[in-house]
Amino acid sequence: MLVSRGRSMKVEAACQQQRKGLIKSSTIVLLAFATAYFARIIEALGVPAAINFLHFATVPLACGIALVKARSKSQRQLTIVQEILLGLLIFFILICASGLLNNAGLINVVLNYLMLTEPFLLIVAIACIPMSLTSTEKLHCWLVRFGFINLLLALLQRFVLNLHLQEGLEDNIKGVFLNQGSGHVVGASVSLTFGTYYLCIAKERPLWLRASVFIATIVHVLVSDAKQVLAVFLVALVLLFCTKLKDITEFVKYSIGAILAVFIAVWLANNGFLAWSVDMTLEGMKLKLVGFSIIPSFYHSPLNPLLGLGPGHTIGRLGGWMLRDYWDLLSPLGATQLSVSEAVWSVVGASWFGDKSSMFSPFFGWAGIWGDLGLLGLGAYFYLAFLVWCRLCSDDLSRFFLLTIFVFGLIFTQIEEPGYMLFMAILVGLQWQTNRLRRLS
Repeated sequence: MLVSRGRSMKVEAACQQQRKGLIKSSTIVLLAFATAYFARIIEALGVPAAINFLHFATVPLACGIALVKARSKSQRQLTIVQEILLGLLIFFILICASGLLNNAGLINVVLNYLMLTEPFLLIVAIACIPMSLTSTEKLHCWLVRFGFINLLLALLQRFVLNLHLQEGLEDNIKGVFLNQGSGHVVGASVSLTFGTYYLCIAKERPLWLRASVFIATIVHVLVSDAKQVLAVFLVALVLLFCTKLKDITEFVKYSIGAILAVFIAVWLANNGFLAWSVDMTLEGMKLKLVGFSIIPSFYHSPLNPLLGLGPGHTIGRLGGWMLRDYWDLLSPLGATQLSVSEAVWSVVGASWFGDKSSMFSPFFGWAGIWGDLGLLGLGAYFYLAFLVWCRLCSDDLSRFFLLTIFVFGLIFTQIEEPGYMLFMAILVGLQWQTNRLRRLS
């Protein structure tokens, strides 16, 4: 016991010399996250819509400051940071190559790169800091507070303000993600993730309290009519179980079954058992995959299958609607568009499924990356995710969170939603730092 206590004291003492700088770095990381998390709230208070772009500056800045200030002596930390930075460099080269091939505007390249890599930049910022126990506890406390704010706002919007009775119905229950088309799904996703995290991590709190918070986040999901979030978590749980199987055949079998289950579960939840039929499901899947037939029709070079049609030119969040919504702001900066998204939107508008559920939307994360950046770009992104899985997901909870991101990438463009993705990144990074300190002590 004395030896263990002595080692713990040495670990804490080793961090004391850098405490001032570390607290400042971790605070900057937290503030950078807050600029994305609370952007919609700030905009609702009257600040210009450009506030939604502030995180594109604060997150890279926080990463740069953390890299400059961090003086970690851990070879493991240095290796992890170097590997992710190399992956980010490869991804940057590919996105630039795609932009040059397709004459995409520089602002397209910058925005698309940052939208996809911000979570990795934030993880690098967290991973490079040799955090003390005090720093991790403070970061944990602030993250819990942010989670509670989103949850309480959603419950207030539903049970006090009765926003579900206004135009838009349950979609108005958005938590902190106000005035955002898919804000109800993003808010519910963040809420249920927070509830799961709080249930598993806040062991200093009584079980009844942790369970109550978790149940409240499920209520949030239900009242915001974001039932696909529950299906995503269920499928991610099945996939987590599959990762523990040693037989690759069983893994593939369970994975395919889980992915199909999420579509069927949400379809049944939205339309009822009596409305479900095989023909309708096939029609929905046909709409879901329409981008894979439309996008190749716009190819103009043999390199397009490898490098795509250019950043922001197809069916990702940037090309799907962000450029359109902020065209007055981005057009003077040289933004470019293709008619790919218009072609896909026209198919959506003509389909019976068009406004029924995001489950069958052709605008989803993995299709958007493939369409914009091709097979090489998609492969580079998966490589970055693989590094996080192997190097930073040190427990089942972190792996579960990463799998929920993967499943969400099959449904909508949530992997390009900064408020959600930065929340997930900070959770994974904080879990890794906490487990690192446990190993040291």
